[in-house]
Amino acid sequence: MSIVIMVGQLILGLSILVILHELGHFLAARAFGIKVEKFYLFFDAWNFSLFKFNYKGVEYGVGWLPLGGYVKIAGMIDESMDTEQLAGPPQPWEFRSKPAWQRLIVMLAGITVNIILGIFIFWMLTVKYGETYTPNDSLKYGIVPGTVGEKMGLKAGDVIYAVNGIPVKRFEDLTSTDVLLNRSVLNVLRGSQKLDIPVPASILNDLSDHGIDQFISRVPRTTFAVDSVVAGSNAQKSGLLKGDSIVAINNHTIAFFDELQSQLLLDKNSKIQLSVKRNGELKQLTAQVTPDGTIGFAPKIDFPKQDTVNYGFFGSLPVGASKAWGTFTDDAKGLGKVFKGDVKFNKAVSGPVAIATMFGSQINWVRFWSLVGLLSMVLAFTNLLPIPALDGGHSLFLLIEMIKGKPLSDKFLERAQIVGFVLLVTLMVFVFGNDIVKQIVKH
Repeated sequence: MSIVIMVGQLILGLSILVILHELGHFLAARAFGIKVEKFYLFFDAWNFSLFKFNYKGVEYGVGWLPLGGYVKIAGMIDESMDTEQLAGPPQPWEFRSKPAWQRLIVMLAGITVNIILGIFIFWMLTVKYGETYTPNDSLKYGIVPGTVGEKMGLKAGDVIYAVNGIPVKRFEDLTSTDVLLNRSVLNVLRGSQKLDIPVPASILNDLSDHGIDQFISRVPRTTFAVDSVVAGSNAQKSGLLKGDSIVAINNHTIAFFDELQSQLLLDKNSKIQLSVKRNGELKQLTAQVTPDGTIGFAPKIDFPKQDTVNYGFFGSLPVGASKAWGTFTDDAKGLGKVFKGDVKFNKAVSGPVAIATMFGSQINWVRFWSLVGLLSMVLAFTNLLPIPALDGGHSLFLLIEMIKGKPLSDKFLERAQIVGFVLLVTLMVFVFGNDIVKQIVKH
């Protein structure tokens, strides 16, 4: 059932993005009097569709190949490679008959809609929920690094008070793209010692394998107590009770929850001695640790306080627009890191499998719309790339036409379209296979 929910959310999210993207092309074409012959969600490869109908001269439908969608614009060389119509003289209602600036607007309309959609989604999320964050100065006991953070030199209990000399106000900012993409230096307080720890340029390679929580855990270092004990668990069999405080394991002092987790992982599949404080008394209990490093209780964690900022309806617009545009620029920075060699290409790209897991196995509408907003900006950026068969490729050729004063030849555009289509199909196959390999390695 969890797979069905993940796939369902993926299809719903991508369908929204594709339909609105193609609607941008459709409306722009119609505004300039250009005939649109087809409007499809997914591709009807070999003219096979799951559903279709005609309305006012346009065939609307759902194809069987879920690799995007398209609008077939009369008189345009596109992914359909239907060149029969181009053999005759240009008709006034065809794409090729219109001025280059009109055709450029049609090509950029889908990207424009995706950008507007991304801004709108982040705007509405900000209106509804504001911004909730953890003040960095409310962390009493510092941070908990994961394996990636430890690899670069961070230790549990470190206080990251600034990045590149600029004080950190929000704990969540420590895992932001501003930190991860910009060769940042973390200014760290370890006890009374001040340290400067650089974030390696290749950190995205490690985060691709291990996840963002393995840089700095979203849960800072905290104290804890036993909140509840799982019925029939090893914790219950040992005599552990709600309200107990575990202060040592096998005589190793335990003060924080991350220390408990680390010690249990070291002692998995083993019997351990728990030193427990109960009503002011110290008790010794014996518990069996499971193969996954747990004993079966839920902790009561002393989370630091959180603040929420509400901006109002119009005040939320620049906040939402900044979040959306930040996603767009982050994509550009990430691509730049790939070209520089800082990040491996297979670590930088994610496909349908990875995106489906991001949606999760439970429906969470805040997460859903946040991901749709993010993907809308990613789709806008990707389509803007100057690759034949993408909107950016068509736009590049139109700009060249406007500079030259005459269009590129149909033969050149046909060949470029074929090259672009083959390139995109190859990329899709690689990305899908890469996703599967990542999932196999993780498990």
